[in-house]
Amino acid sequence: MAERAEDPLFAPLTAGALELPNRIALAPLTRSRAAQPGDVPTQLNAEYYAQRASAGLILSEATNISQIGMGYALTPGIFTAAQIAGWRLVTDAVHAAGGRMLLQLWHCGRMSHDSLHPGEAPRAPSAIHCDSCQVFTLDAEGRGGLTPVSPPQAMTTAEIKATIDDYARAARNALAAGFDGVQVHSANGYLLHQFLASNTNTRTDGYGGSLTNRCRLLFEVMDAVLGEVPAERVSVRLSPLFGLNGMADANPADTFGTVTDHLSRLGIAMLEIADTDVMAGAEPRMQQMREFTRERFDGALMLNGGYTPERARASIAAGDGDCVSFGRLFLANPDLPERIRQDGPYNEPDQATFYGGGAQGYTDYPMLAG
Repeated sequence: MAERAEDPLFAPLTAGALELPNRIALAPLTRSRAAQPGDVPTQLNAEYYAQRASAGLILSEATNISQIGMGYALTPGIFTAAQIAGWRLVTDAVHAAGGRMLLQLWHCGRMSHDSLHPGEAPRAPSAIHCDSCQVFTLDAEGRGGLTPVSPPQAMTTAEIKATIDDYARAARNALAAGFDGVQVHSANGYLLHQFLASNTNTRTDGYGGSLTNRCRLLFEVMDAVLGEVPAERVSVRLSPLFGLNGMADANPADTFGTVTDHLSRLGIAMLEIADTDVMAGAEPRMQQMREFTRERFDGALMLNGGYTPERARASIAAGDGDCVSFGRLFLANPDLPERIRQDGPYNEPDQATFYGGGAQGYTDYPMLAG
């Protein structure tokens, strides 16, 4: 089928220093396939990302900034020399295939299990345990599965300062590994989101209580990251109405409107807004989130949350956002932009192979013939 005339999904986009040839992004997707020991990216990961280099922009899977920040087994890091070298395999392959790629910087906070950092409890803004939360871990025989999170320990001021340093180091390492920039993960109930949310942050020091104090860690992390990476190569991910992982902010419009205003003043290239609850069956709430994000952010806005190509096209045409990140659809269709151009057909994702394993369900999804 011929390409639609002036299809908004295929219009180029300038986001800061990032020149995107289309508006179709690969969303950050945890796949739990880092090599052991050391949680190191490999040639298999390089093949996976290079297959998807026709995306306007690739956002890497969430990547640990430190050992204590790790919350899921087999996920890669960016804090050792071996990890940097492993990621260089990936970025070289993506760039050789004509792609652009940001590294997503991740600290899981209380969404963790102490087996991932033996002898150390997960760190969080406050010692509030999430009874319903689970993370992916390995048993004694190396088999993967979901495990209830371990009770967290409230971070000391010294640990907060060390974490800010970890973000700066991770951003510096990302450039050393060849990435085109970074995305700060402040969504989905992980550490930075935990500090922002009123129900997970009950601190009484300068990092808790008032909205100004709850925003403090994210803003200090941003200053640290921007000390290493130019703002025009930086993105942030937010999920303002996220209700999973025990998250429930008392006034998300106020919280995330304040955050968006600050990020806009910093001049970052892109803000990604994730309507993640859609993947758990909730009704879409992107329109509600737009009211305190889109109208307050001067950079490019990326939308995420169970989008079909048709809905993505309509949203961009209406000016709701500037580009859309696709998760499961891109996972199963490495040549997604071309499939969208041709109106499909689309491979179905195999959920049994989402986390852990090897090439099956990872690099063996077929491309379009010819």
